[in-house]
Amino acid sequence: MLDLFNAGIVSLVITTAGLPTTAYPTELMVWQNTPPVLIREADLVAQAALLQHLQSLSQRGLDPRAQGVWIQQGNILLAQNQGTTPVPAASLTKVATSLVSLYILGPNHQFETQIRATAPIVNGVLRGDLIVQGGGDPLLVWEDAIAIGNALNQLGIRQVTGNLLITGNLMVNFESDRLKSGNLLKQGLNSRQWNSEVERQYRTLAAGTPRPQVEIAGQVSLVGYGTDLLPASTPLLRQRSLPVKQIIKLMNIYSNNAISEAMATTVGGAAVVAQRAAQLAGVPQNEILLQNGSGLGVENRISPRAVCAMFAALQRYAESQHLTLADLFPIAGTDEGTIENRRIPRYALVKTGTLNDVSSLGGVIPTRDRGLVWFAIMNRGTDLDGLRARQDSLLQALTAQWGVASPPPLAVQPTAPIHSVTGIVGDTRRISSAQAAAENYWQRQ
Repeated sequence: MLDLFNAGIVSLVITTAGLPTTAYPTELMVWQNTPPVLIREADLVAQAALLQHLQSLSQRGLDPRAQGVWIQQGNILLAQNQGTTPVPAASLTKVATSLVSLYILGPNHQFETQIRATAPIVNGVLRGDLIVQGGGDPLLVWEDAIAIGNALNQLGIRQVTGNLLITGNLMVNFESDRLKSGNLLKQGLNSRQWNSEVERQYRTLAAGTPRPQVEIAGQVSLVGYGTDLLPASTPLLRQRSLPVKQIIKLMNIYSNNAISEAMATTVGGAAVVAQRAAQLAGVPQNEILLQNGSGLGVENRISPRAVCAMFAALQRYAESQHLTLADLFPIAGTDEGTIENRRIPRYALVKTGTLNDVSSLGGVIPTRDRGLVWFAIMNRGTDLDGLRARQDSLLQALTAQWGVASPPPLAVQPTAPIHSVTGIVGDTRRISSAQAAAENYWQRQ
């Protein structure tokens, strides 16, 4: 496949009051496959807003050449600065992880955690080991541990005389260490061992939720990943994760690095995410350079153009699955998380990114006059609050001229609103019992 966008496109920089702005030739840039023909158009509104943004940064001693911006409407490029140069992306990396995870796993995929027993249950006592076989759920938290504990109580289990054996990929409360995750789960199963953090999360559950009591006498131990290494056992419970689409939405609302790293690992690692994201977005591979799946560290570099192209690819994929981008990213003026105190135009769908000297913002704003406008603003500097304020001002300048679409188009409305993690995790409906199978198993022994 030909390198995309490399059809003789040269960014021409002219100087106005000592600051760079971009002159746009009239040639076409041809996308391969699904992306449309991209046309450069000199849009005075977008260019004026961009110039004001760069001037404001320059007045504070920041080099405009270190500030990446790309603004696009449909197949029309409206304004850009260093738009094809990969720069530290921070958590805009999660846009790439979201895109590839959805394509590889599918929006409705659910990870499964199995609970197994090595002995029958007699008078409330499991006289053997309890086995937890992790399935890669990146969002198994205290509320889910409580739900599992209550489900075990419903099966009649109050005590376990043996150990808690951990196999597979188990991550509890975003802890990647399997042994630590096992100890966290053991604590969550028994309300007598809860600390103030577990108590706080318990209070977010529905009133009347039982307090589980599963006392495990033994220790937490790790068992190899292969099922052939496990002692003879039978399933008790299966706990399914939230669907991938909901995990991604919550990951992006809170910009959770542990979830993003886990998702990237599940689909093959940072190199696979970078390669597949570039292919799906239709941009050159050298515009998406990743060392991890979360964005931690300045080594993760993405061009502003690639950020917009990934958002557009996500929109195309979402539409094919009867979803919208609002099912995957936080909505300005509605969702909590990293955008709560921002002045981003209402109804915009965005992803934030922050490092010690990086502040980035990307997404789409629904406008009255221009329709959906894609943008990526990627700034370098240490005054993070100031950079965020100037990003918001750039978007406000655009909507002041083009208006905010109200009501927003269906393309940016969620099909199933999720505004916070409360009420989503710890859902007992995602737990199924295998008690009958267990009873039959032990009767045959």
